[in-house]
Amino acid sequence: MTRQPSSSKLVSMALLEQIQKDMTAAMKGREEARLDAIRMIKAALQRYTVDTMKPLDEAAELQILNTLVKQRRESADMFRKGNRPELADKEEAELKLIESYMPSAPTEAEIDAALAAAMAETGVTSLKQMGVVMKAAQAKLAGKRVDGKALSDRVRSKLS
Repeated sequence: MTRQPSSSKLVSMALLEQIQKDMTAAMKGREEARLDAIRMIKAALQRYTVDTMKPLDEAAELQILNTLVKQRRESADMFRKGNRPELADKEEAELKLIESYMPSAPTEAEIDAALAAAMAETGVTSLKQMGVVMKAAQAKLAGKRVDGKALSDRVRSKLS
């Protein structure tokens, strides 16, 4: 009897396979910047499996890609402040490429609906319990690309 692989393994393998195909296409097209960015993404994903000795799952992939996105955003901001627009542009190009491998971001309406549901569900009205609302809202938005800082700012504005 053969075992069927779990669906999360299929998803993660599909991402790595897609990255490999894109890497091959970038090599053939001699797109150096794109190739470097794809290699960086692949290395980060593979580093996780080596470090944790666990196979990649969808949640881990999303977490790794979110970390890479955050790093690129911060780097681009620093380069802009340091008057290095060419390096900032490179970081922003990598950011767009990383985001292309991520699920879509929720719309403003979806975020508002998730926040309203989370606040109703938890019954929280004070800013002191903001973490409870954040956790519930993130659970409602699972599977979407959510910027934690932006979500935090929205929760804070609703609770104050």
